[in-house]
Amino acid sequence: MRDLVIMPAMAQRRESLNMGEFAEEAIIVEEVAAPKRVNHFIEANTQEVTLQHLQQDCIIPSFASMEETISHQSFIGAVVDAAKDYFHGEQFDMPEIRISHPINGRIPSALGKKASELADEEKTLFYQRMCFCFEIPSIVHDEYGNRLALSIGGVRAYNEINLYSKKSVERFKIFIGFRNRVCSNLMLTTDGLQDKIEVLSVQELYAAALNLFHAYNPSKDLHLLRTLGQMSILTSEFCQIIGRMRLYQALTPNQQKRLPRLLLGDSQINAACRAFVSDVNFKSTGDSITGWQLLNLLNGSVKSSYIDNFLERNLNCTEFVQGIQRAKLGDSEYAWFLG
Repeated sequence: MRDLVIMPAMAQRRESLNMGEFAEEAIIVEEVAAPKRVNHFIEANTQEVTLQHLQQDCIIPSFASMEETISHQSFIGAVVDAAKDYFHGEQFDMPEIRISHPINGRIPSALGKKASELADEEKTLFYQRMCFCFEIPSIVHDEYGNRLALSIGGVRAYNEINLYSKKSVERFKIFIGFRNRVCSNLMLTTDGLQDKIEVLSVQELYAAALNLFHAYNPSKDLHLLRTLGQMSILTSEFCQIIGRMRLYQALTPNQQKRLPRLLLGDSQINAACRAFVSDVNFKSTGDSITGWQLLNLLNGSVKSSYIDNFLERNLNCTEFVQGIQRAKLGDSEYAWFLG
């Protein structure tokens, strides 16, 4: 694999991609073989499916007015098309699709049958929640020995809309950010996540994705990740942070409102603690860790989340570590977590 300073397609579009002052620090590679997935960007409570399965084996739910919803595969297609148009000339991996909460049903003519009597052609299936992610392997960056790839994806959850009514706006979430190829952790920032997209058509989804890509500044994220790696967190400080994160769960709602929001629960905090002592890539090897390590410990812990709250928790990890960084420099907003 040969490293290039920048690919021609990217060089022509540097300004539109907002890669100004830090652009020279990004490494764009000419050709990258798609890695075989060992880790996934989200793991627990989900299973992987193919786009073909969604297209051929699943029905498209409809509203009570008998108008079809936007299908999962149409959502994926709209975001992929927008990415290929905006990042024209780049390489694109196939989307990794993960689903949960299968809804099994039957065709109308089989309503009177017992479930055990249903023939295969009389059964229906769709998934209440779906998320997907794909990399642009020609836009990568090396940071602290880890290769980061620009990644795009989205989340759709039918439980967030009322299907028992006439057709109304449908809700989607789209993200863009860097994904750590070592562990498949996503690292999202506020600029890279639109979590309240409401549309009526696939065309509006396509436009929303384009708007997100245009507003996103990849160099800003890379600069953030680099500065986090320069922050040292003593083991005693890590223990203090973990203790306060646990204490946060026991505070009253009014007490929590006076503090920055924390979306991680006990299971995520426990996972981060286990990773602190045993994670191959980000565990503590001395009397301190870096902010980069803390971010990956927390990001890895939220991969156990349900699909519909995964992105918000991932973003919250970034916000939290940034807050700790500011607290160590004297800012008061997150100082409570440092004691």
